Amino acid sequence: MPRRKQVPDSDVLDVALDVLHTRGPQALTFAALAEASALAPATLVQRFGSKPALLRRVLLHAWDRLEHRTASLAAEVDRTPAGAVTFLVGLSAQYGDRIDDYADALLVLREDLIDPESRRRGTAWRGALAEVLDACLGGPPGLGDVVATYWQGTLTWWGFDPREPVTAHVERELTGFLDRVLSPPAGSARAGSRTGP
Repeated sequence: MPRRKQVPDSDVLDVALDVLHTRGPQALTFAALAEASALAPATLVQRFGSKPALLRRVLLHAWDRLEHRTASLAAEVDRTPAGAVTFLVGLSAQYGDRIDDYADALLVLREDLIDPESRRRGTAWRGALAEVLDACLGGPPGLGDVVATYWQGTLTWWGFDPREPVTAHVERELTGFLDRVLSPPAGSARAGSRTGP
């Protein structure tokens, strides 16, 4: 009988991430992962060592996936304000349209904030977002970071009032914000009005 092909760690970590999102960090046990992955608990312990080590691997795997998604989206969007909106709408799609999915993601965020390596990855991701957004916006230095921060707030406010899909909410909010930020006020020098005698 041929030996069963070993399931790659990345596939197991995908399943573990699903368990983490749907049941929370406390429910990510070797028994729960064994049930979800159809692998023996002893095999999982041999691969990942301990529950804290498993959780850490899952968190870092989630960062790998997010960084890959960010780079892929960044390569696709136009370097325009509309491209900036498309970029952030694409990243927002990972939360789905159910408030429960977004709330589950916040449980993972709690774990990220506790883990030093996850915090480092989060800081680096913020810089990557700002760099892409700055290239799209062409505005004053630092505008990309401001827009990334506004986007995160937009997601939070959507969580309190999820009457529309998250992607529609983010697109509307960010488009309005950028229209206000990038459009010069009437009568300003940027609008072509005369400021001198």
